[in-house]
Amino acid sequence: AALTALGKDVLVVDERADVHSAAATLAGAWLRDGERTRVAAGFGLCAAPRDGYSDSQLSDFIDGQADIVLVDAQLGADGTFSALAREAHDVLIVTRVAAQAITEAYACMKRLHFAHAVAQFRVLTNHVGSHADARTAFDNLAGVASRYLTVSIADAGCVSADPLVEHARDLMHTAVDAFPSSAAARDYRQIAADLLYWPMRPRPGAGRAVHAGGKPSYEAGAAHAA
Repeated sequence: AALTALGKDVLVVDERADVHSAAATLAGAWLRDGERTRVAAGFGLCAAPRDGYSDSQLSDFIDGQADIVLVDAQLGADGTFSALAREAHDVLIVTRVAAQAITEAYACMKRLHFAHAVAQFRVLTNHVGSHADARTAFDNLAGVASRYLTVSIADAGCVSADPLVEHARDLMHTAVDAFPSSAAARDYRQIAADLLYWPMRPRPGAGRAVHAGGKPSYEAGAAHAA
C-alpha cells in the first residue's frame, strides 16, 4: 500500500496458503489460486501456489505491467524457493526481535544460501518496541550470518508494534490505507521510500525482468521467516 501511494503499480503474489496470508486477509476465501484482484489499498493481489508455475505464468508475472512485484514466498519442504521467487532481485527476510525468531531467520538464510547460492539478504524487523531493539536484533543476526555463512545482510528497516495493524487486518485493510497516521503506517512508508532506491542486483534470468523500454517490472521478492 505504501508503494502504491508513491505512484507505483504493485502486484503482490501470495504463495502462503494460510489464514494470515495477504490473500486471506485482504481478499477473503473467495480468491482462488491464479486469480487476481485489486484491493482497496490500490495494489494488485494474486494467490498462487508455489508449485506448478507454467512458463506463461512466469512470463506474465515477471514481464507484466507492474512496476514492482512482491512475492510472499512459501519455502518448499527442502527449504527452496519456487520458480517465481528464484527470479527475485532481492530476498527480504522478515523477523522479530525475539531470540527464537532470530534463530529461525538465520536458519532460513542458511537454507536459501546453500540451496540457491543467495549471497545477500535484506532483513526487516517486525513488531518492534523501539528502533534500538530492532538495531540490536539486526546486528546480532548480521554478525552470526557473516561469520558462519559468509553472506552480506542489509538492514531494510523495522515496523513498530502497533495494535492498529491487527485492527486493519480485521477490517480487511492494510494499516497504511486504514490508519495512515499510525506508527506502523509511518514505518511502512519509510521502508517503501527506501526500497525504491535499493540497487538493482543482477540475478539468473534477470534479463526477463526489464521491458524493451527499460522499465524494471520485477524489483523485489520476499521470504517471510516469521
